[in-house]
Amino acid sequence: MSQDRAEAGASSEELQDLVAQADTGARTPPGTAGRVLVGIALAWSLFQLWYASPLPFMTGLFILNDTEARSIHLAFAVFLAFTAFPAFKHSPRRTVPPLDWLLAAAAAACAAYIWLFYDALARRPGLPTTADLVVGVAGIVLLLEATRRALGPPLMVVALVFLAYTFLGRWMPEVISHQGASLTKGVTHYWLTTEGVFGVALGVSTGMVFLFVLFGALLERAGAGNYFIRVAFSLLGHMRGGPAKAAVVSSAMTGLISGSSIANVVTTGTFTIPLMKKVGFPAEKAGAVEVASSTNGQLTPPVMGAAAFLMVEFVGISYTEVIRHALLPALISYIALVYIVHLEAAKAGMQGLPRRHARSWMQSLLSFATVFVGLLVLAAAVYYGVGWVKDLFGDDAAPFLSVVVLAAYLALLWYATRFPELEVTEDLSELPEPGPTIKAGLYFLLPVTVLVWSLTVERLSPGLSAFWATLFMIAIVVTHRPLKALIRGRGDAGAQFAGGLRDLFDGLVAGARNMIGIGVATATAGIVVGTVTLTGIGLVMTEFVEFVSGGNLMLLLFFTAVISLILGMGLPTTANYIVVSTLMAPVIVNVGAEAGLIVPLIAVHLFVFYFGILADDTPPVGLAAFAAAAIARGDPIRTGLQGFMYDIRTAILPFLFIFNTELLLIGVTSVWHAVLVFAAAVVAMLTFAAATQGWFLTRTRWWEVVALLLVAFTLFRPGFWMDMIVPQYETVAGSRVFDVAGSLPERGRLRLHVTGETIEGDPVDKVAVLTLGPPGPGRERLERAGLFLEDGEGGAVVVDRIGFGSPAEGAGFDFDYVVQGIVVEAERPPKHLFYIPALLLLGIVVWAQRRRLRDEPVAGAGMAARGGTP
Repeated sequence: MSQDRAEAGASSEELQDLVAQADTGARTPPGTAGRVLVGIALAWSLFQLWYASPLPFMTGLFILNDTEARSIHLAFAVFLAFTAFPAFKHSPRRTVPPLDWLLAAAAAACAAYIWLFYDALARRPGLPTTADLVVGVAGIVLLLEATRRALGPPLMVVALVFLAYTFLGRWMPEVISHQGASLTKGVTHYWLTTEGVFGVALGVSTGMVFLFVLFGALLERAGAGNYFIRVAFSLLGHMRGGPAKAAVVSSAMTGLISGSSIANVVTTGTFTIPLMKKVGFPAEKAGAVEVASSTNGQLTPPVMGAAAFLMVEFVGISYTEVIRHALLPALISYIALVYIVHLEAAKAGMQGLPRRHARSWMQSLLSFATVFVGLLVLAAAVYYGVGWVKDLFGDDAAPFLSVVVLAAYLALLWYATRFPELEVTEDLSELPEPGPTIKAGLYFLLPVTVLVWSLTVERLSPGLSAFWATLFMIAIVVTHRPLKALIRGRGDAGAQFAGGLRDLFDGLVAGARNMIGIGVATATAGIVVGTVTLTGIGLVMTEFVEFVSGGNLMLLLFFTAVISLILGMGLPTTANYIVVSTLMAPVIVNVGAEAGLIVPLIAVHLFVFYFGILADDTPPVGLAAFAAAAIARGDPIRTGLQGFMYDIRTAILPFLFIFNTELLLIGVTSVWHAVLVFAAAVVAMLTFAAATQGWFLTRTRWWEVVALLLVAFTLFRPGFWMDMIVPQYETVAGSRVFDVAGSLPERGRLRLHVTGETIEGDPVDKVAVLTLGPPGPGRERLERAGLFLEDGEGGAVVVDRIGFGSPAEGAGFDFDYVVQGIVVEAERPPKHLFYIPALLLLGIVVWAQRRRLRDEPVAGAGMAARGGTP
């Protein structure tokens, strides 16, 4: 163990340097230059807190609209990108060269131009002056260089390709050629409007992501990261392969406060990887477990990295809905990873770490049940208690509830002082006791509770929710150590208060530096989005990809997954998500509709998001694998390959929830329905993990692997077999369109089989899907959605006209299309009936394996008696 600790300690500096190069910037110059960098980062955090708070509107001071705020946000990001990130590997890190100061100032001025001259630009829309164009060109060039420094060349190269396509469109191959844009039109579109750099992606970074990243940085500075790790080890460390299971759980909890896979690996890995090696994990497998669990941290609600906030804007649903849809796959993925770790430990005969006091399984079960029931009672009391307070106090409920939360914080802080302070050390020869460990930091859960409550119950905006949670977190960072000193009767409360202020200062600076890459990435990704809106490449991509895939949805999904993995090797998750979802999401939805399958837009966006995250451990580039291998002293390529093998269970989930949207809780009608789907999905994922690991209760035989895969597929997608017996959809006469439209619920989807011709005269024969609004008469609902129908010859229903920019236009309808039929759900038995044969087959595998387990010791003893090797 001492050797492992020495190895991990020897690599600590290079690990922190790796995180700095990837996330926060490798420069930390001393003296005046260092103070300027720290001051700018601090000013950025304070600006974001001011912008997110109600104070501007309460005081009437420094009120900014969204576009102005994006301009200032990017100005901070590019300034820090030039000063915190060296230009090249051999560039100085202890000093900032004069040229970098000059570039930083110029880039910040170009980014702030929209804020500084907002009124003048608003008075001349589409009529840029020479100064506007010069600033725009310089701004784009400097943004690309800032991107190269902060994120490496790949995203810069992608942006350059899209810029070249915009300006050189007429010289492109015929299949993707277009008229091309002039310099004036292109620069105006990219830099002086909200269609390009200052578009939705940068707006999400400004209004939502920064506060969540800052919240996580403050939570980490307060000691929550160490608390999560200690809790995970106290609960799971004694189990077979316990340190690896604890690594999975602690990485999931750390994912709440870290949007970076690499930072997650380093934060938890320096502690967990040596302990995994101690109980018998090889270096590469120890690193791979940490990589798989750390990369999946971005899948864990409620934070989920920056891409989750972008989904709110791109998909057009609330953040609460994003959390709801993402919750089940994330839980399934982590449960499966814990099980994979268990199988690895069972194959190698590993044990866990010793506990001070051994507990029987009955004691553990009773303790778990007590805690679970207690949490349910507490949750119900809080939920209904808050509702009662709102009814009683009305508009004065918020101040009263704030006092209650403050009282809860003080009570939990006092309770924490009844137990020893949590150690911050990598040396763990004996597991901490679960009870005292959990109770010593319960108050860390309060700001997370405030955040989740504000998002899901109060339905506040993500930015405002994060603001109130961050404000509470600031109070905790400053006060928790001095208050504990006072309660314990120590005389160092003043020193502890000064330490709290230092933690606050460091957390504000760290939060800003963590945002440099995200701020620059979202701005540069805006170039890709701007190209799509300026050139119409999206429509060209749709036709091209449909041609390549032959209209096969599975092939198209595989094609999209490969693109996400390849781009993700060089692009950060956020930029990768923006690029791929912008180009591919509409294509997948359209191809699915033509195949008669409704693919919800959120499912497609989560599909892209998942594969973008998986790229973090995909060799040969996966930086998270390099970080884990540095801690484990293993081979980074083998670590990445092993991590990707563990992540296969995450890679199949996106394909499954495209075809079975119940996994995203879409179409789930009750709590019991949700429980059934969750239970079946967990069993399915565990059987899939057992099949791919070659071990269930004992080593699996070939027929058992086939059976387990069949069980997993059936439990994940029971509708596949039901479709063979009774088709899911049937087609009724098109003349019934108004009756069917009137019977659908709000946001119900109307599938129409239409035929017609394009403007070019090409025949059209497809199923178009239209989402309807509030209930009402069928014709009225259709017209509100932009679809105007009239009776044609022979009783046919024909599209008369389409509302400009309407949902009907977006769904692909056009005038003179004939409605041949309406695709409706067929009446058939519940598809979940196929769970029964799947579970029976699983029972047969369990029976066969248990029988072998019973016979193997006898066989082994006989072989040993004959001198053989069992």
